[in-house]
Amino acid sequence: MDGVTATGVRASARIVARADGRGGTALPALDGEGPLALRRTRSTGPEARVMVVGAMSGPLGGDRLTLSARVEEGARLHVGSAAATIALPGQAKGEARYDVRLDVADGAELRWLPEQLISADGSDLYVTTRAELAAGARLVLREEQVLGRAGEPPGRLTSRLTVRVADRTVLDQELSCGPGAPGGWDGPAVLAGHRAVGQLVVVRPEFAEHPVSAQVLGECAAVVPLPGPAALVSAVAPDALRLRRLLDAALEGLGREALTPLSRTRT
Repeated sequence: MDGVTATGVRASARIVARADGRGGTALPALDGEGPLALRRTRSTGPEARVMVVGAMSGPLGGDRLTLSARVEEGARLHVGSAAATIALPGQAKGEARYDVRLDVADGAELRWLPEQLISADGSDLYVTTRAELAAGARLVLREEQVLGRAGEPPGRLTSRLTVRVADRTVLDQELSCGPGAPGGWDGPAVLAGHRAVGQLVVVRPEFAEHPVSAQVLGECAAVVPLPGPAALVSAVAPDALRLRRLLDAALEGLGREALTPLSRTRT
């Protein structure tokens, strides 16, 4: 960890997943510090599982956190988090930043499924997630943001999500909510008064030949095909529990093979 300064905490974490040559996945790099502690958990089959464990409160105002994961050819990695991340106001002035960088090689698979990000009253967080995938890579990526804890207004939250496949940008979107955000964020065209918003990105090589059809899932979610082998699910809900149910149902609808081992999906 770079340490705690007058402008907040500087910390980073890094995961590298590599095929072990025996049908499994090794983790030659699993390095975390400060609020980004990493723990390998028990798994079955070829997949390695890692949990991000919050060792400190935050991110707080002024913090700069970076989390990166690289999944090499033939490896399979599942990353989750032990609890929700709560953006809080801090003693340091200025916004906090939380940057996630994902790199998935040809023939590799990443399931990036953290718990919710909660924007607490008075916080100011800018979070970016950037995923770079090779042409034959697979990805299931879930983002969930909750505006405020129970009974409180939200802080300022800006979230940018970028996904590139084979050096082509298939998704680049930004959403800003809370005090100081551009007008209309809580209006009918964006959140429509809901407190939870989420995105699910699924990338599978099969989608290149058999694209996902655009569809509306009830009143609060929609599936949108993206350029190339990818699809996006966007959803809003009154709370985190109902948001998770919407995204889980959408993922199931995109095909159970999105969550099965590579060896099965290729048979």
